[in-house]
Amino acid sequence: MTNLNAVDPAAAAQDAHLEGADVVIGKSTIIFRRFMRNKTAVAGLAIFLALTLFSFVGGYFTPWDKETIDPFNIGMPPSAEHYLGTSQAGIDLYAMTVEGTRISILIGLVVGLVSVLIAAVYGCTMAYFGGKVDKLMLFVLEALIMMPALLVVAVATSGGGAGLKQDLPSWLLLIIVLLVFSWMGTARLIRSLSMSLMQRDFVKAAQYMGVPPRRIIWRHLVPNIGSLLVLDITRGVTAAILAEVAFSFIGIGIKLPDVSLGVLIGGATSQVQTFPWMFWVPLTVMFLLTGSLAMMNDGLRDAFDPSSSSSGKARKKRARNNGTDQSLVQKKAS
Repeated sequence: MTNLNAVDPAAAAQDAHLEGADVVIGKSTIIFRRFMRNKTAVAGLAIFLALTLFSFVGGYFTPWDKETIDPFNIGMPPSAEHYLGTSQAGIDLYAMTVEGTRISILIGLVVGLVSVLIAAVYGCTMAYFGGKVDKLMLFVLEALIMMPALLVVAVATSGGGAGLKQDLPSWLLLIIVLLVFSWMGTARLIRSLSMSLMQRDFVKAAQYMGVPPRRIIWRHLVPNIGSLLVLDITRGVTAAILAEVAFSFIGIGIKLPDVSLGVLIGGATSQVQTFPWMFWVPLTVMFLLTGSLAMMNDGLRDAFDPSSSSSGKARKKRARNNGTDQSLVQKKAS
């Protein structure tokens, strides 16, 4: 007679394995784990955080600042008193590098974050309302794209904007100008993606239920393009830092007495043979900044991609565990 209460060892082992495999893990946890498994991306994050920390606390490790002149050490190479040497005016390069790194990171973070936020709201609004609203907003977008950013920066930070320039520091003026011209491309991409989301059932259901447009945009459209926004933030920070360096290098960006990496690089270019430390120190910091952001961007792209190779170790480990469990089941069954 067959015992109905008997338990098959093979079936029990298989059920236990399935129960362990069905543990639900949040999407943010999965993305974080994939990112942390990418050693290159983690190294980029560590470099960026180290430079950010250096820009905020590095000034406490030297008695000099970016305005104090040392008349006894003019154009001197790195020494125990001046860690990175002095400029041809006798100003400590270490203090100027700390200040310049902080200004460049500040410009990059503000422009990168705010421009993506503006692009998300603008693009999602265009896609949600459509029709005449979309056409009008698209016209404004195309008009801004056609404006010469280089000319506007030159006017805003030079004699043409003298009244405004006297009231605001040059780095804040540059942030405002970069914000005006840095969000249009992302907004067009977000508009096309949001238009496809507008055809999804959850958006239509929210509309039929009378959910306000602002809530639909913030709760349904923006979160569903979150991966694109995160990647655009890192790209936007990099682009803003490079734009600051480029504009300051040619003399239409940040102006003295404000200091940035672009100002330091541009001021030392003509004297790279005489004062090489004045050129290579800020250039190295710029490369570390942009390189670390590029490494982080690659890691984030792999982390958001379900088919990414960054989860290869976990897949191999799971496959190995599955093979071990199957062999145990077969042994118990036999």
